Amino acid sequence: MKLQELEDFTTQVRRDILRQVHKVNSGHPGGSLGCAEFFTVLYKEVMEHNPNFDMDGKNEDLFFLSNGHISPVYYSVLARSGYFPVEELNTFRLIDSRLQGHPTTHEGLPGVRIASGSLGQGMSVALGAAQAKKLNKDKHLVYSLHGDGELQEGQNWEAIMYAAGKKVDNLIATVDYNGQQIDGSTDQVLPLGDLKLKFEAFGWEVVEIEEGNNIEHIIKGLQLAKSKTGQGKPICVLLKTVMGNGVDFMMHTHAWHGKAPSNEQLKEALSQNPETLGDY
Repeated sequence: MKLQELEDFTTQVRRDILRQVHKVNSGHPGGSLGCAEFFTVLYKEVMEHNPNFDMDGKNEDLFFLSNGHISPVYYSVLARSGYFPVEELNTFRLIDSRLQGHPTTHEGLPGVRIASGSLGQGMSVALGAAQAKKLNKDKHLVYSLHGDGELQEGQNWEAIMYAAGKKVDNLIATVDYNGQQIDGSTDQVLPLGDLKLKFEAFGWEVVEIEEGNNIEHIIKGLQLAKSKTGQGKPICVLLKTVMGNGVDFMMHTHAWHGKAPSNEQLKEALSQNPETLGDY
């Protein structure tokens, strides 16, 4: 896709996020908005994936969302990539919907391979999938996304140590490095220290994307990460994003981690993101 097409797609994704959360007065807009550009690039430019969904995922790249609370952005990009009808976004968080607040698998939503939202578990699952691809001699890659606050969970560091020890070099794990979590900044809640040095000390290759809401920078960063696979080390991408990106009153604060906009706030937010592909 051309850059403007990717920008337009991202703008529509932001609209989808806002409208999903507003409709049910529930959900997580902050992190979803911050990762809109990343999901756009991943699904429209980088991953080799098949909307004709097969749970086994053979002969295609796989993606696992660990910080499952940012499901609104995930659902929007899956729908607008052909996995299920865009109109189904209207059912977000409703009883018996396939689009639950945290992704689930029991309803069989195309594109979703694990239930997630219990933080700290996605890295382990992604590692298992990556090793399965190696055993099956499948050259495709496994991608995962994690919140930075999520790395306060100890299970991550066991998995990070394991990945390097077993040379799982077909995994690209991205950290949404926005410095915010539900109770405040990560520095206030539990400082993460220097994540780059930590991952490197654990034996990982690290790629930093300083402007994690810039589509061109994300494309370059993820392509660089892909070029480093197959060399004996797992890859970590530190994606430095802004929580609430694209809506000025939601940016740079944890306040919108899990808060829905009012009618007036929705109107203002949508005015900053004009419709590009058509609402549902």
